[in-house]
Amino acid sequence: MSVQSAAADVDVDLRQLFASLARNWLRILVVALVVTGLALALAWLATPHYTAETRLLIETRESVYTRPDGTNNDDRPILDEEGVTSQVEVISSTDILKQVAQKLNLSRLAEFDEAADMPVLSRLLVIAGLKSDPNEIPPEERVLKTMREKLNVYRVEKSRVIVIEFSSENPRLAAEIPNAIADAYISVQGNAKTESNSAATDWLAPEIADLSKRVKDAEGKVASYRAQSDLLMGGNNSVLATQQLSELSSELSRVRANRASAEATADGVRRALQNGGSLDAVPEVLSSELIQRLRERQVELKTNIADLSTSLLDNHPRIRALRSQLADLDRQIRNEAEKIMRGLMTQAQTAQARENQLVADVNTLKAASARAGDQQVELDALQREATAQRQLLESYLTRYREASSRKDSNYLPVDARVFSRAVAPSEPYFPKILPIAGAAFVGSLLLMAIVTLLQELFSGRAMRPAAGARFERIEQVAMPVARQEPADIEEGDIEEVEDRAAEAEAEPEAVAAVQATAPATGEVVEPARPTLGEVEIDKAVEKLISSGAARAIFVSPEGDEAAASAVLVAREVSDAGLRVLLLDLTASGAASRPMLDSGLFPGITNLLASEAQFSDVIHPDLYSDCHVIPVGTADPVRAMRAADRLPIIMQSLTTAYDLVVVECGPTDAQGIGRLVGEGTEVFLSMLEPDDEVTHAAVELIESGYPDLTLVTPVGHATPGTPVPGRRSAA
Repeated sequence: MSVQSAAADVDVDLRQLFASLARNWLRILVVALVVTGLALALAWLATPHYTAETRLLIETRESVYTRPDGTNNDDRPILDEEGVTSQVEVISSTDILKQVAQKLNLSRLAEFDEAADMPVLSRLLVIAGLKSDPNEIPPEERVLKTMREKLNVYRVEKSRVIVIEFSSENPRLAAEIPNAIADAYISVQGNAKTESNSAATDWLAPEIADLSKRVKDAEGKVASYRAQSDLLMGGNNSVLATQQLSELSSELSRVRANRASAEATADGVRRALQNGGSLDAVPEVLSSELIQRLRERQVELKTNIADLSTSLLDNHPRIRALRSQLADLDRQIRNEAEKIMRGLMTQAQTAQARENQLVADVNTLKAASARAGDQQVELDALQREATAQRQLLESYLTRYREASSRKDSNYLPVDARVFSRAVAPSEPYFPKILPIAGAAFVGSLLLMAIVTLLQELFSGRAMRPAAGARFERIEQVAMPVARQEPADIEEGDIEEVEDRAAEAEAEPEAVAAVQATAPATGEVVEPARPTLGEVEIDKAVEKLISSGAARAIFVSPEGDEAAASAVLVAREVSDAGLRVLLLDLTASGAASRPMLDSGLFPGITNLLASEAQFSDVIHPDLYSDCHVIPVGTADPVRAMRAADRLPIIMQSLTTAYDLVVVECGPTDAQGIGRLVGEGTEVFLSMLEPDDEVTHAAVELIESGYPDLTLVTPVGHATPGTPVPGRRSAA
């Protein structure tokens, strides 16, 4: 049988623990008041420190009227977060702090130089070697070190504002130093711009002189090459040969068009004359004045012939004379058309000769233009070089004139300004007497309360016996007797043992009286257990192992506390080397919860409700090699609808395990009917022998379980507590 440590048999009595605060309130209050008084005295005697701050705004001071020509937004200073943070580092740089220290002569003040006015005690400590000699460090470094400790430069979040904060024992210095640092920063930035401007003018002057010479040489090369290559420029900035070629090409196209038009017209007149067709359809014939007059005379004769035909016959001399004149007019019109045709043919021949001449000239200009194109490539390269040199020279000249004008007028605006200067503070920021006193009072109260509670815990006065210790006290007064059948249990014996157990629970001193009790023979016997027919956990384990039982059914009429017997038996059998599974069928999960330290695992209800499989509901015990199927998380009503599957489930489990331990809780014989099978042992768990246990035992015996065994967990470790030699949850 395992033995629990004394530490596991006690719990913390919170009521007794916190009652110690009320018992020791006077000591706690006195200590808190003493600490508060000391804090007040130290705050009153402490040297006051004053703080002041100067604020800078980083912004572009250049206006649109003074900004140099040709600059844009890309040329402005960087004012993003990184740029402002960089200015913070510049403000707290060593150079600026040195300037301020020299300007205000801070090395003569004991606040900034410990060696300036060292107290006698400090001198003695230095002589004794208990303190380093400040004179070993240069005075300038001592002052800078102190200034850095008192200086705080930071950037206001999401802005371009920089705060220069300084603390000092002198309120005047607390305001003067940040103002001096801001002025020194503005001056340094202005000097930096002046130096940059001067460096620019000094560099630009020789560069401009050199560029002027190079521009002159480049333009001279362009003119010389143009003269050598005979690349004369015409209109539209093109070479003369190319321009002439373009003009001749246009003239050639026009001449070809005129020739084609004359040839087509002459051909049309020729076909009209040969075929005897009308010449009125030819525009050139109709445009002739002579032909127009002949046509008018022809129309007039036709009119006269028509008038005379009404009164004269066709052979009349007058009509014959008019018709003779009309035929003569037709011959004249045809002769004039032939002349027009011959003129058009002559015009076409002239155009052809002009075209031939233009073609020869175009071919000549093509060769000249090709040569000019090759020479133009080289000329363009020389011109580009000259143009680039000229543009660079003009840019340098512009910048040089701007830099010179700014240098002469001394106008170089700094990209920062002071918009809030520090003033001498009237109240110190340290020490704040009331907050220090309040914090000391509250802190000392809390500290004393914690110390008092710890003393109460360590002294043991705040401890009380644990609930599990109750079983051990019962075990001390119980006396073992021979196991009897349940039918032989009489109510008088049970009542007698119950009275003894109650007296032992109420008065621990009764243990000695019970141990002194002996039978009539006068012999002193060991303490006995409180029931008849009862066995211990070890005996139940031996019975299960020796009988080779496959199932162990535990009924606990007294509820959840008595379910510990099933847990202890399962663990003991598992430690003996058998494969053991505990099936928890209690409503509250009293058997599986201490083995898993939780009631949220899937279990038998999930299996019955078809929400999980065997591999999902079987879990290892945290403190032994036993396996557990907990109650589960499914709806119990839905699960009980499939209660007929319990015999099948039990058969499967007994096939896989050597022993299946089932904790049924406060059930009856009908409730365990589905669980009983071949090789089944039925146990009745009990804590105290009372009427409820007796009636449950009698009912089970009368219902067909005469081999019922009573078992008690009294004297064993509480389920869920790690036992030496077994697996621990840790």
